[in-house]
Amino acid sequence: MQTQTDPRVLELSQAFALFNDTSRVLAESYQELERRAADLSRQLAAAHSARLRELAEKERLAERMQALMEALPGGVVVLDAERRVLETNATARALFGQPLLDQLWADVAGRAFGAMGDSGNLKLGDGREFSLSQQALVDGGTVLLLAEVTQARTLQAQLGHYQRLSALGEMSARLAHQLRTPLSAAMLYASRLAEGALAPETAARLGGRTIERLRHLDRLINDMLRYARAEHDDVGEYVRVSSLIQRALENVSPGSGAARVAVDDCSGNAELVGNAGLLVGALGNLIDNALRVSPHDAVVRLGAHRKGGDVVLAVADDGPGVPTALRERVFEPFFTTRSDGTGLGLAVVRSVVSAHGGNVVVAQTSDAGSVFEIRLPEARSATALPGGGSVRLHEALAMGVA
Repeated sequence: MQTQTDPRVLELSQAFALFNDTSRVLAESYQELERRAADLSRQLAAAHSARLRELAEKERLAERMQALMEALPGGVVVLDAERRVLETNATARALFGQPLLDQLWADVAGRAFGAMGDSGNLKLGDGREFSLSQQALVDGGTVLLLAEVTQARTLQAQLGHYQRLSALGEMSARLAHQLRTPLSAAMLYASRLAEGALAPETAARLGGRTIERLRHLDRLINDMLRYARAEHDDVGEYVRVSSLIQRALENVSPGSGAARVAVDDCSGNAELVGNAGLLVGALGNLIDNALRVSPHDAVVRLGAHRKGGDVVLAVADDGPGVPTALRERVFEPFFTTRSDGTGLGLAVVRSVVSAHGGNVVVAQTSDAGSVFEIRLPEARSATALPGGGSVRLHEALAMGVA
């Protein structure tokens, strides 16, 4: 006889079986979740560790950069977009003192720098000179770099001094030769005059020749002195280019020739820093030479303009021109193609211009004349304004443009 299963028991068995299946599925799902959670934890830990390493590396880099900035021999000043001081290094703090942070750069620099050096560098009250360069930042700020150039300027001056001593040593022998010829001629004419019993016409002719030779000697000596002075007369002053041109024209020798000078001055308010007397003399020498070699009805052209931070002065004549092979030799001491020339005029010009950080060249030459060009650095203390004017150092600092 077959036993009939109670439906409730069967139903309960099925429920337990379903529960067991569900429990197994839940257990497997939980295990999967645990595995995934463990994976995520490992990934998060790895990412966190990498982030910590990255932050530590950035911190080390920042510390290294800070240490490097502190160790730099030059001054470093970081400004914000309003030109207020954000950061400085030890050199800058030693230069400017306190307070610095959050101060306007114009106020900080105005307290420290009282003048400009002869080369346009910033100058402290104790005489030390600094060059100033700046670099814009992407956030609108600026990094200022101040490098002391006092020693470099001193060494440069000493090198120039030794070079000039060497050149002057070589020139001494050449000068003795140059002096001997006119001196011997003057002595010969004077001895003839001393004999007496000469016809008045002969005496007048010999007297004229004697005076001519003595004047030649005088020019030689004066040119030699001007050549030597270029090293020692280092007084720095601001010279307006327009005033320099006017003074040079006023000093042109009356006997330089009958040609006239046409001036085209486009220099505006440009200024130079240097010895005004020497600069006037150098430009005057070029004008004198141009007038002497030009025909009587010619026009000597004198121009001035700004170019790349420099002032260019050009003197054009209508003379015979300078052969290409002689473009450099004409600036050598005692080199001349004129019988009445001393050979020192252009040497004086180059000596003066070089002493002021510039250069002079024969820029152009032909059978119809030559162009001599002087190029000198414009004074950096005169900061250009939109209206065409200029301001001095303290005014530029106050405006925040220096």
